[in-house]
Amino acid sequence: MGSWMKMIKELTIRPKGERKIRKSPSYSFDEDLNKPLSGETVKEILSKSSDVVFREFLLQGKERIPCMLVVVDGLVDKNLLDQFVLKPLMVDLVGHPELAQVTLANVIDKTMESLIPGIEVKKISKMGDAVDSILSGDSVIFFGSLTEAIVVGARGWANRGVNEPIAESVVKGPHEGFAETLRVNTSLLRRKIKHPSLRIISLKLGDMSNTDLVVTYIEKIASPDIVSEVLLRLSKIKMDSVIDVGYIEEMIEDNPYSPFPQVAYTERPDVLAGKLLEGKVGIMLDGTPITLVVPAILTQFLSVNEDYYQRAMTAILSRFVRYVGSFVAVVAPSVYIAVTTFHQEIIPTDLLMSISAGRQGVPFPALLEALTMTVVLEILQEAGLRLPKPIGQTIGIVGALIIGDAAVNAGLVSPLMVIIIGLTAVASYAIPYYDLSLAVRMMRFPLMILAGILGFFGVAMGLYAIAIHLLSLRSFGVPYTSPVAPLRIRAFLQDTFVRAPWWALKRRPQLMDVEEPRTNGKG
Repeated sequence: MGSWMKMIKELTIRPKGERKIRKSPSYSFDEDLNKPLSGETVKEILSKSSDVVFREFLLQGKERIPCMLVVVDGLVDKNLLDQFVLKPLMVDLVGHPELAQVTLANVIDKTMESLIPGIEVKKISKMGDAVDSILSGDSVIFFGSLTEAIVVGARGWANRGVNEPIAESVVKGPHEGFAETLRVNTSLLRRKIKHPSLRIISLKLGDMSNTDLVVTYIEKIASPDIVSEVLLRLSKIKMDSVIDVGYIEEMIEDNPYSPFPQVAYTERPDVLAGKLLEGKVGIMLDGTPITLVVPAILTQFLSVNEDYYQRAMTAILSRFVRYVGSFVAVVAPSVYIAVTTFHQEIIPTDLLMSISAGRQGVPFPALLEALTMTVVLEILQEAGLRLPKPIGQTIGIVGALIIGDAAVNAGLVSPLMVIIIGLTAVASYAIPYYDLSLAVRMMRFPLMILAGILGFFGVAMGLYAIAIHLLSLRSFGVPYTSPVAPLRIRAFLQDTFVRAPWWALKRRPQLMDVEEPRTNGKG
């Protein structure tokens, strides 16, 4: 019994110290990484991998110096290595007076100073740094028995390139999105913010994957407390591997059991640049085009970047449609259940007669009818999402039409119920962030159950519980419902339910303490 209770505790109670997924494994080569740097030891560690290439050659200086270049095939630019590393050392410099002075004692300094023409050249003296550099795509040159080596930056691998993100497409605005290569993403961000205050801090996560990660913010705008909290939470993550930002999101969010997303994300450089200018912090991970943005607030998930590229009145209308769609997606099925089950007196007589005629012969109560149709809708959405794109669209549209029509003809559901569920699905598509849409889909079920048991009183109880939960949430110390609660008048009027014209946006949103609240906008 004690072991069961211990297992349940580990699965449900979040540790307060380091955020561990599993104990770090101890492998035999960990001992080798602590040895003095040696080309032969590196060869012993990596020689069993067929993609690691060991190119041995002699450097004909004042002394004959045996050298070894170690690279990972597929992670380096071979032409760059041939032209600017191997050719200078083996062919071009033969008989050169500079090379005639090279000995084993000064080969490292001479090579870095005048023998290799490259931008990224550095000296290392640790075994762990050498192995990490090789497996990250750099080239490492070892010289004889020296306990130092040279790292040459010559990374080059196939990448997807810069394309428009599918999940954040726009009509008016930039059509470029992040890629899976970290340095491509940081360069796209640099193109948007050409200011020395933009900070890009490099870290590594994952004991086995050793994944490159970047924390980016604007020094004079972002709150130092939030930046330090982000770095602290990231430093406490102890995992074998970090493949996607979803791993990080669960580890750094404040309330892991809340259905609401507490970390925002984007695939667009312009969106990230805009959030950094508001005082937020970005987290970019190598291998994924998705960038995390913290802290996050609820209203942020109902805004899109195109709101800032359109005229203010158009943006206000678009936001109004999204807020109405979100509310309808949450309460439409539960309101229908409450009205048809407990509160028929509020329905006009003609409409009540029409509803009654449609429900004749339906063997199930409204609650079971709504739950069944909602579950079928979720199954169709999941099937359409996982199948190949052409088939998925067919399943989603044709499947819904065929199943809905067949259910009505068979007398299993009423026509109005099919309309309500269809309206709910369409309204949920107005939510721009997929994570918030998932939260809305989860909230529908308890609200429907409460409506089927207690009517409008149950719906009100459910909405109050959701409101209380939202008011209790924090994202890196920032209230989740800010600037509505606590109320910040300027931010509320500038960029919440409405978007003020650009000439009226004189200050940055006061959702957090920023060092420079004023902007340089017109007005």
